[in-house]
Amino acid sequence: MAFFDFSADHVLEDDVVRLRPLHADDWEALRPYADETALWKFSTIRVQNAEDLKAYISLALDGRTKREEYPFSVFDKRRNRYAGSTRFYDIQPEKGTLQLGYTWYGTEFHGSGLNRHSKFLLLRFAFETLGMERVEFRADVLNEKSVAAMKSIGCTVEGVLRSHIPKPDGTRRDTVVLGILRHEWFDSVRGALAQKL
Repeated sequence: MAFFDFSADHVLEDDVVRLRPLHADDWEALRPYADETALWKFSTIRVQNAEDLKAYISLALDGRTKREEYPFSVFDKRRNRYAGSTRFYDIQPEKGTLQLGYTWYGTEFHGSGLNRHSKFLLLRFAFETLGMERVEFRADVLNEKSVAAMKSIGCTVEGVLRSHIPKPDGTRRDTVVLGILRHEWFDSVRGALAQKL
């Protein structure tokens, strides 16, 4: 059975990126990204300004307090700047599963390889430290860039949840579900992703 210590400060890093637990005061370093409207186009949580971002972070921290989520800030070591955020959520240690998502980076970090480094660290932690059996990813089916990024790190598309959840604009989202299983990580995904770093 997997175990997740929500109270511990899990820090994951390599030579490119440092993931550390998100803190309330991180919103100041991440504040410039609140104005990048393209980042939030497919978000289920509306962010249009600094106050919205502050509320977004508060909601993520509340999820950690409730032992449901574990959010990270993402720091780019090469540029010496905070780049965005990501998190584990729907963490079910007794079932050996969790979801990885709510990932966003400032536009200047897109295509920099930062996401692959982050995902490698998070997946290695999930499968090799926590002993998870499955890591799931979800995205709006219209978010082709995000879905392509998930496929590029080794995710398998498992299906679509139609009219799954409401969007901030009042419409409903079709959600694509992707996943990586434990044996897939060790058999092929880990090696293939490591070669892309």
